[in-house]
Amino acid sequence: MEYLALLMFVCVCLVLLFGFPVAFSLAGVALIFAGIGVATELFDVAFLQALPSRLYGVVNNQTLLAVPLFVFMGAMLERSKIAENLLTAMTILFGRFRGGLGISVTLVGMMLAASTGIVGATVVTMGLLSLPTMLKRGYSPSFSTGIICATGTLGQIIPPSIALVLLGDVLSSAYQQAQLKMGIFNPETVSVGDLFAGAVIPGLILVGFYILYCIGMAIFRPNDVPKIDVEELKKEYQSGSILALVLTALIPPLLLMTAVLGSILLGFATPTEAAGVGAMGAILLALWQKQLTRDNIKSVMESTLKITSMVFMILIGASLFSLVFRGLGGEELVTGFFEQMPGGVIGAMFVVMLVIFLLGFILDFIEITFVVVPIVAPILLAMGLDPIWLGIMIALNLQTSFLTPPFGFALFYLRGVASKTVTTMQIYKGVVPFILMQLVLLGALAIWPELVTWLPELIYGK
Repeated sequence: MEYLALLMFVCVCLVLLFGFPVAFSLAGVALIFAGIGVATELFDVAFLQALPSRLYGVVNNQTLLAVPLFVFMGAMLERSKIAENLLTAMTILFGRFRGGLGISVTLVGMMLAASTGIVGATVVTMGLLSLPTMLKRGYSPSFSTGIICATGTLGQIIPPSIALVLLGDVLSSAYQQAQLKMGIFNPETVSVGDLFAGAVIPGLILVGFYILYCIGMAIFRPNDVPKIDVEELKKEYQSGSILALVLTALIPPLLLMTAVLGSILLGFATPTEAAGVGAMGAILLALWQKQLTRDNIKSVMESTLKITSMVFMILIGASLFSLVFRGLGGEELVTGFFEQMPGGVIGAMFVVMLVIFLLGFILDFIEITFVVVPIVAPILLAMGLDPIWLGIMIALNLQTSFLTPPFGFALFYLRGVASKTVTTMQIYKGVVPFILMQLVLLGALAIWPELVTWLPELIYGK
């Protein structure tokens, strides 16, 4: 019976490779295998009777309400030309140095990632805004595409990230399951705020790596990252005082990010409440930028509706899939596999990270969060792993997967908006150094988990 569950998982992956919609693939394959299980008396239909209560729990989940609000905030900021103004200001500020445009893209990408939390939106926005400028100023195509893809994926790890919101909700349930299995009947909880706090230091380290790489390129390969004539750039953008331009471009989004993230980390607001503040702040910024038009509002609402609908449809399909998977004995199969694995918890963690990395080629973070994490997380947490550390490792692992050729999602997003003069091989070549940096960070977090757990312990005492 357990191997029927494994066959179901393989079939889902194959169906997704053919391009069928994720939510319906998960639900459809699950129902087919449930039917096979009933026909062969290997599946108890009572498992499916738990589906309505699960979906009711999703509807009543206050944490997941943050998803549409954060999506709305990101879409509104994207429409309000915040990123365009930031890039202009940073280019004028750093462009006089070799590699300065790369540093500008990194800082703007970091702030945009913290504002939107959506990898695809950040990569596409940065690709449209900065790639033509970098190529026009003589920057190497491989360096330009690599830095844009890498900074675009920062939305995976830098809070407030939608990936961390979803991971936090799933890990909270998994952590309670693990503690109950361990005989702890007064279980501790892990929240989205804990994951946000745990992601701050790794996110800043990664941004620091990217900036150091830009400086290294300026020293060792200066022809790939030339200086920019700032005076010419100022005339082109018709900008007056540099200080005024930088302040007006920087202060509003920084205030918004501080209000959203600071209120969560300091315990003044839940992620859902902070997301509401962020959505309102994005509306005010769009109004200030004179971009709160009827067309923009309509576009933002449509984008929010589509993304939110996709997330919750996948969640429904994943709930059905996980019920059938457990009913077919899949959980016992995975538990037995991990218990017999050499290396104990280290070996189990390595295999899980490898599987998630490979699945990141064909599945988005939403599917992996709702399908894979609920299966493996309770087992790993029961082995004694810290839930916050596990969540950040998974998020960073997926971020690396999204960058890795030839299937990385970020590469496809940039390929879609890059000019034909930029070859796919140049994009692949450009992301390699950033993949290595992320692997170094993963190794550092594995050796020194305090890089993740120190800030949550300081703030929340966990």
